[in-house]
This record gives sequence, C-alpha cells and structure tokens, in this order.
Amino acid sequence: MDTPATPRVNRQRTTRSSQDLLEANLISPSDVAAIDAVNEHFSIAVTPDMMALIDPADANDAIARQFIPDPRELETRPEELADPIGDIPHTPVKGITHRYPDRVLLKPVHVCPVYCRFCFRREVVGDNGEGLSPAELDAALTYIRTHPDIWEVILTGGDPLILSKAKLHHIIQALDQIEHVDVIRIHTRIPVVDPSRIDAEVAQILKVSKPVYVVLHTNHPQEFSDAARTACATLIDTGIPMLSQTVVLKGINDNPETLTQLFRTMVKNRIKPYYLHHGDMAKGTSHFRITIQEGQALMRALRGRVSGICQPTYVLDIPGGYGKVPIGPHFLQKQEGDSYYVEDPWSQMHVYPPQGS
Repeated sequence: MDTPATPRVNRQRTTRSSQDLLEANLISPSDVAAIDAVNEHFSIAVTPDMMALIDPADANDAIARQFIPDPRELETRPEELADPIGDIPHTPVKGITHRYPDRVLLKPVHVCPVYCRFCFRREVVGDNGEGLSPAELDAALTYIRTHPDIWEVILTGGDPLILSKAKLHHIIQALDQIEHVDVIRIHTRIPVVDPSRIDAEVAQILKVSKPVYVVLHTNHPQEFSDAARTACATLIDTGIPMLSQTVVLKGINDNPETLTQLFRTMVKNRIKPYYLHHGDMAKGTSHFRITIQEGQALMRALRGRVSGICQPTYVLDIPGGYGKVPIGPHFLQKQEGDSYYVEDPWSQMHVYPPQGS
C-alpha cells in the first residue's frame, strides 16, 4: 500500500544551515556546533517539499536521516575514498567521465536541490560546486562528437534538472544532433525532492528524436508525495520512460518491507526499478552502509515476495573506477556431471539435469 504524504514542517525556502534546522525543531541547540562542523566540509540543502515530509517527533524519520547532517560524517574509515567510484582517472575532459566504451557521463553542474548525506560525490558536489562554463561545455560536447563509439550519454552531476530551461534545452538539442549518440539518460532526484520544477515545458524539452530516459533516485516510499507523483506522470505522459536507482541505507530502507513498498510504489507510478546500489566507500558514510551479505539477503527476500517487474539489480560500484557489477544472491550450484542444484525462492533445492550436447 502506498504511503500518503502528510505535510508536517512547512517552509517556503530551502533549508541550508543549522539555524534553519533548529527553527524547524529538527536539531536541538546542543547540536548546532556539531552540525556547523559538518557543514564546513559538506553542504546542507533540504527543499521545502522534503521538509514537509519530515516528522520532527520521529528520531528515525527516513527523510530526515537522508538529508540532516550527522556528526559521524566527519569520521573517516581507512577504506573510504574522496573519489570512491574513480571518476577522476576516467576524466579526459572537464565534465566528462568515460569509464565504459559505449557511454559517458556528462556533468554540466555540481549543484543539487538537496544534498544526500551518503553521496559518493560529496567531495565535489555542494553549494560551491563548479558548473561547466560555456567553453567547457562546448569542449565536453566536442569530446562526445569526436568519439563515435559513444552510444549513450548520461547527464548527471549534481542534478542536471536543476539547470535553467534554456541551458537544459541547449544540451539536449546538442546531444540529439550527434548522429552516433542513440540514447540520452538523465539521473535526477528532482521529481521527488523539488517536483514543481517538472512542468510541461521541461517535459517537452526532453522530448526529442532520440529516446531520453529519466532515472529517478529515490530511497523510501515516503518520498512519493502527491506532487512527486504528478511530476513523474508529467514526464511519463509526455512519452519519457522512467527508471529508478536506490541506495540501500542502514536503518532507512534495509528491510524487505520498506523495499517492497518502495518498488511497488515505483511500478504503480510507471517507474521501473533499475538499480539497488550497495553503499559506496565515500568518506564519512560508514553509518549508512550495510554488508554485502545483508544486501544479498534482502534481495533473496524480495525474490520470493515481489513481482519480477519490481526487482532491481543489486550492484556494487567497484572502488577505484572499475565499474558496476551485479552482486545479488546466487541460486545455482554446479555439481559433478554437468548437473546443477537450483535453489528456489523459498530455499528449497532442486536438481537441474545435465543437458545433451
């Protein structure tokens, strides 16, 4: 069953400081110094739409825990990295990450409407994050034009849908005119965290001759307010297909019940669950990460209880820039004589016989 959004904290502007959080009763006066210390390193931004979904009386509120700073963010473990997925070694031109042969990331902006406390680009994304200048954007587009193996361009950042409509239109049109680019993908949180930005004009900007896929980052069913559902429908009704990506987060969505509700909510709203990300090794995020074994157990639980169209792929972005790999549970065990044991969703084993040549 979907969770209706009930406004609780009403604000007319984005929350950006400890004082804003204090006024909203989301922190106490004794927390201010610690929050300010975190804010010296990592920006704070919580949109009015997200603030309206937070219950100040709930210390474990799923929205608050994603966006309200935590002093543990300043605790860095030895395995954590400033560039956990290896963007820098694969950056031939500013704003381009070319990790896979057939696709590139294009990052025109490093600003977001909200700042997730677990973000893997938290070292470069923030209120002072650099966007591409016109000359730098031209150089990035020239890189794409001169590399014919690039089949897909993924707009990310930062959040590309925070760009002005004029700039977004310029970029989408430029990509649409590159002959060898067949697919444009946009990674964004805006339809849920700042849904008023998604209107008919934005949808029309994205409706070009090439297929444009919008991949929504959302982690909890509570994020799907009525306004968020409307924003997603505005895109989908225009012919823009939507997928999703979710990060599994300790104490927020790391249980089968929450993920089931989340993925069913997505599918009900015509969004295909695409990736469930294992938490990246970003600095100061260990309190969000579960173990791979725990993640695999979650996927096993989902396999037996949730429709196939609700199933994302559980993936790990290998630290250092070596790419994403699926790390879901295994259901097949090789036996002697080319036969297999196959485990069903209810943990019962079955023999799959050897096949003739």
